Amino acid sequence: MFIAVEVDDALASDAAMAKKLTEACPVDIFAQASDGTLALVEQNLDECVLCRLCLDAASTTPSGRGVEIIKLYDNDAVLA
Repeated sequence: MFIAVEVDDALASDAAMAKKLTEACPVDIFAQASDGTLALVEQNLDECVLCRLCLDAASTTPSGRGVEIIKLYDNDAVLA
């Protein structure tokens, strides 16, 4: 794994945001569970191209930091 993804609990439980993130990711890192919550597709994490589409989609949350992409290959730097 070269990245890790952290998602705010409030965002992950919001069905509308889960749908938005699922649709935004070009490599299917996010999925919407049967109950509407957000699920991470662990086997797709290495496919991340650091496109920032998930960060842009999550920027509409009150904190603006609903999703964090952590670059494990870069001393755990957070993609800004």
